[in-house]
Amino acid sequence: MPLYPTYTLNIIGWILIIVLPLLIAVAMSVYVDRKVWAAMQLRRGPNVVGPWGLLQSFADGLKLFLKETIVPAGANKGIFLLAPCLTFILALVGWAVIPWSPELVLADINVGILYLFAISSLGVYGIVMSGWASNSRYAFLGSLRSAAQMVSYEVSIGFVLVTVLMVVGSLNLIDIVEAQKAVFLGVNGFWFTPLFPMFVVFLISALAETNRPPFDLPEAEAELVAGYQVEYSSMAFALFFLGEYANILLMCCMTSVLFFGGYLPPVEIEALYWIPGPIWLFAKICFFFFVFAWVKATVPRYRYDQLMRLGWKVFLPLSLLWVFLTGLWLIAFTDKIG
Repeated sequence: MPLYPTYTLNIIGWILIIVLPLLIAVAMSVYVDRKVWAAMQLRRGPNVVGPWGLLQSFADGLKLFLKETIVPAGANKGIFLLAPCLTFILALVGWAVIPWSPELVLADINVGILYLFAISSLGVYGIVMSGWASNSRYAFLGSLRSAAQMVSYEVSIGFVLVTVLMVVGSLNLIDIVEAQKAVFLGVNGFWFTPLFPMFVVFLISALAETNRPPFDLPEAEAELVAGYQVEYSSMAFALFFLGEYANILLMCCMTSVLFFGGYLPPVEIEALYWIPGPIWLFAKICFFFFVFAWVKATVPRYRYDQLMRLGWKVFLPLSLLWVFLTGLWLIAFTDKIG
């Protein structure tokens, strides 16, 4: 009997170790996002609240917390309030299987990559529920756009994952990271191999999956007035906002784990292993988050037909072709060894 309370407390402790830093990281990622945009547009960005504007995100969060939550008269109240909670919770639970080092992972499951793929696929439900429950044409059209967009690019992401799994031969995320040690010329990571085109497809698909520019069609303010979020206010809107940035950080982390060696140093040099694995993974996540912000500041928004054409007519055939070529390469490589 005494084992169960101890086990439960350990699980709660691990969850807090992951969730609290993640919430702080989400708040600071909003600040970094705005600073990067400002630098690229020759502006200052947040610089008043706190030193260098570091407390601006927390001030915005407090402002949203103190506002009144307004539910439209014709909305389905239960689903309307459940949708942002679902989006936020799904954005958090994906981090349970992320390996920060071989020992530092909450759930080291053998199907970790399938777990992440399933969690990212479920994210569309919160957006669809919010659009339908709002009883607004703008919100409903925005949610339909997002559903079509996320389903389209999840197909390509699925085939990209297949190529990685074919090479590694395991669904475990730690095995995937360890398989990237010195794959070519002492470089740790699949990005420096024939899987590089799949890295590019995955990164662009991640932008579409998280509704980030240039694929932010569900939130196109010119025609949909912020899309599926238009009827939300106060903490309900804040949960969507937090969930969006937590998903962005999760996609940056997945890119690092699948193609850039995760917690491994960039190159196979003994001195670099003195730096702890979590620091390497954190640095890679920061780099890819900068890339996300860079793209938002520089690339104009796609039209919806361009978005669908890229997903179905370019990425899907390319990822399918790479699955075929990867299979041929593995057969030839295996036969050569045999």
